[in-house]
Amino acid sequence: MGAIDRTLEQLGILLPPPARPVASYVSFVRTGNVVIVSGQLPSRDGKLIFAGRVPQAVSPDDAKEAAKLAAINALAALKEACSGDLDKVARIVRLGVFVQSADDFYAQPAVANGASDLMAAVFGDKGKHARAAVGVNTLPLNATVEVELMAELSA
Repeated sequence: MGAIDRTLEQLGILLPPPARPVASYVSFVRTGNVVIVSGQLPSRDGKLIFAGRVPQAVSPDDAKEAAKLAAINALAALKEACSGDLDKVARIVRLGVFVQSADDFYAQPAVANGASDLMAAVFGDKGKHARAAVGVNTLPLNATVEVELMAELSA
């Protein structure tokens, strides 16, 4: 068991099997030392856990948990891209966090912190990243959030 797997265990996080694409795309693309993970939803065991718009259907605090769950799913795909060894991650480069938002909801960065805080907790300084937190009208399957990830792997 690698250092990152031990950290995940200490945090009480068990990575699920990576979600399989539901349309015409792949879960991740690796080019050179860069891995880009396709957008991940807040699902568990194949079931969407957080659905609807913030703040009407989902509270901002619950949306932050949704972002964390989607980020856990992104880590599962990243682990697959690393042939099962997350210690190969040199840096989390960027997160894109999309939040299904009401027209007058402006706290997308606070929601996105659910994903960002997880990366810092798991990877330490290597988990600090650039980020976009974007409010959107709708998301696939009515998901509350969608998280995409870009990572650099060690050579």
